[in-house]
Amino acid sequence: MFEGMYAEKVLTQKYIRPYPQKPQETAGYNIGSKAIYRYSLKDSEYPTIIIPDPIYNNAGGMIKPGHYEIALSDSMEFFILLESKNPVAIIPVIKIEEDATEKDRLNNKTVKKQQKKVEKLREDTNKKRAKAGMKPDEDKIFMQATLEYVSKGAYYLIRYQKGTIKAWGAFKG
Repeated sequence: MFEGMYAEKVLTQKYIRPYPQKPQETAGYNIGSKAIYRYSLKDSEYPTIIIPDPIYNNAGGMIKPGHYEIALSDSMEFFILLESKNPVAIIPVIKIEEDATEKDRLNNKTVKKQQKKVEKLREDTNKKRAKAGMKPDEDKIFMQATLEYVSKGAYYLIRYQKGTIKAWGAFKG
């Protein structure tokens, strides 16, 4: 009897709360600690594409809206749409371009000397990072993918760029 009355009185009071309004610690880390940055997930090696609306096919299948990774196959003949590293769809590639000027630029002697200097600095930095238990610093590659609906032909167009490779894919939805 006493316990029930106590709980009822506590819950009806304005200034007494049985639980704090918000947690003082989140996910085991103290608020303001920088551990979450140190142990964050590895960056993806594929560009991310956003699908805002469901895409249906003629067989009754559906691709749900969300964020997907898109990978270009090794043969460069099709894209693989990935959801949590699991393939969802295969999309044919209709056009591929590779930037030849970038290869020429990388074969230049002055650029090679600059790259050697940068690589030496990166090695020194990575040694220090390894001592501190951090992941090594890696070269960043430009990645971008977009999806757009072309109403004139009633198809979806995917534009993909990763490094020096640009590719376009299309499919009907």
